[in-house]
Amino acid sequence: MRGPAELYALLNDLKISFEYIEHPPVHTVEEAMKYWTGIESGHCKNIFLRNHKGDRHYLVILYYSSQLKIHDLEKQLQQGKLTFASDRRLMQYLGLTPGSVSPFGLINDHSHHVHLFIDKTLLDHEKLSFHPNTNTASLIIPREGLFKFLAHTGNTYELF
Repeated sequence: MRGPAELYALLNDLKISFEYIEHPPVHTVEEAMKYWTGIESGHCKNIFLRNHKGDRHYLVILYYSSQLKIHDLEKQLQQGKLTFASDRRLMQYLGLTPGSVSPFGLINDHSHHVHLFIDKTLLDHEKLSFHPNTNTASLIIPREGLFKFLAHTGNTYELF
């Protein structure tokens, strides 16, 4: 299976069931949509942001067709202007490369630095799909599995 063995071992240890699907590399939701035929899940897009000081980082998990209103998120956080985090920061905090952003990258955030914002419309889906830290596969997990995973990583999160 593509992606880190550590991730699959953790999912098994946490008893989080998953479906595994390989596909060619995809960098955008539009590319990924070609491979979603017949997959019943809430497909997600993940955005990694930083505050203007660069001392806070956020992973935003959205339903794939949702639009992020960064200005609204800025008001909620009161951290000033938010921008996309650099590739270097993505690697530093989540151990990921662009196009592979996923909450599963939190296995690399040992200091629990990254805070998550989760689109509450995802709660309407029994299953959610994410990359297993590589954009050449997708994992479909139960919605509850995401929250069990987050409880294990210890990262803070909130619904919006």
